[in-house]
Amino acid sequence: MPSREPRESTPGHDPDAPGIDPDAFRRAMARMPTAVTVVTAIGAEGPSGLTANAVLSLSLDPPLMLACLDRGSRTLRAVEHAGRFGVNVLAAGQAEVARSFGTKVEMHEKWEGIAWAERDGTPALEGSIVWVACELRDVLAGGDHVIVTGALLDVVASDGDPLVFYRGSYMGLGEAP
Repeated sequence: MPSREPRESTPGHDPDAPGIDPDAFRRAMARMPTAVTVVTAIGAEGPSGLTANAVLSLSLDPPLMLACLDRGSRTLRAVEHAGRFGVNVLAAGQAEVARSFGTKVEMHEKWEGIAWAERDGTPALEGSIVWVACELRDVLAGGDHVIVTGALLDVVASDGDPLVFYRGSYMGLGEAP
């Protein structure tokens, strides 16, 4: 049986409370490769987007997607405003796109130099290997995030190697160590 080492305290974490140390959880989940997506919407102030890896298909019948968005994100506000969202699965060569949309800079700065087109009321990023448009159905509590679900409006898929996030780095699926 493995021994349990004492856990170090993390700021904002009560070591006497039941549960898992957030840093240990983050390190463990870094070993799970995930697809890299940019969730997009058109809000009151224009296009919005953020890099997300907690995105997946939820149901085939009816076709549904889900995405987990930070409660404080500007993109969440844009999704709620628009009543729809796009999911762009990035290709292996789009790590800079992922980095740009993963920042907290002003939204217009994230979109500088990004080629995109509006489809079904959502931004579709050029070069993505999958793009899905969804009509917003639910916004559910999920800790420090919310889970948005959406009914599919359209989907476009193309060939290509996906970008994945693994052990804190972006890489093509075939590049994982």
